[in-house]
Amino acid sequence: MAKRKYNYDPQAKLFKTLMHPARLAILDVLRNREACVCHLEAALGYRQAYISQQLMELRGNGIVESRRDGLNIYYRVSKPGVFSVLDAARTALGEGTQGVWPEVLPACECPHCSQEGENIPLVAAKT
Repeated sequence: MAKRKYNYDPQAKLFKTLMHPARLAILDVLRNREACVCHLEAALGYRQAYISQQLMELRGNGIVESRRDGLNIYYRVSKPGVFSVLDAARTALGEGTQGVWPEVLPACECPHCSQEGENIPLVAAKT
């Protein structure tokens, strides 16, 4: 009987991309809304260069995509199915919900945070 071969490379590539804590945190912030690098910097406390490096890896593997709006570049998740993988990992570990990020970050100067009166939630709590 001949063995069936299955190509596990795409799944291995996905898991390799997801195995970095900073990338998981970035995906949590991007779960419900796009964000610019300065917003991710304010939310996560990482340096801009470090966040850009992690975004480059996520983007290079097709997990996030970007769009330019004036001087700002916004990132969003292009494969929302990745959240099923993250949620399954949390469930397997007996963990609750993803991180909950504030609606507006005082340390951020992006248009989403600097416009008074605009109160768009960044990431909603999952129950």
